Amino acid sequence: MKKTLYVAITATLLASIVYLYSGKYPMGADVPHNKLTYWLLETLRERSIATAAKDIQVPPLDSPDLLLTGGADYNDMCATCHLQPGTTKSDLSVGLYPAPPNLSSTLDEHGHNHASDGDSNPDQAARRQFWIIKHGIKASGMPAWGPTHDDQRIWAMVAFLQALPELSVDQYQILTARDSSGVNSHH
Repeated sequence: MKKTLYVAITATLLASIVYLYSGKYPMGADVPHNKLTYWLLETLRERSIATAAKDIQVPPLDSPDLLLTGGADYNDMCATCHLQPGTTKSDLSVGLYPAPPNLSSTLDEHGHNHASDGDSNPDQAARRQFWIIKHGIKASGMPAWGPTHDDQRIWAMVAFLQALPELSVDQYQILTARDSSGVNSHH
């Protein structure tokens, strides 16, 4: 029995190595992963983020200044991929795989429901968003903004993300406007 198990494990390992080096797996962003690979990667990502973000302390996010600062940053750095109210796609969002979620829609609407990881809890959702913005996600197109943005500025983006699904096109325009100096025009 032990010998059969050893042979099976060795054969599986060797077949995996041969497949890995064969170059046969399609890596183009225009070809989706097979269901098993997609499930493995999604599960790995979600569990990793949930574990890494679980102890982050969420500050009060109800300050209008946070909303204004975060809105202007979202419009400049995020809207091309994650969209804004009234849009359903951009040239960049269509070409990325996995597709970035439309953050101007609700969790259920954008197809990335993380409720099983506690995202139905507002603080857990905020922790998750903060961690993703700060650290990025490997091989997804999501950059790590932590090296260039302090925690306060990242929390401002999180505060804006909390409000984004409820914003109209006009409200979005008001909250994301910057003047010619790059400062939110409402400061």
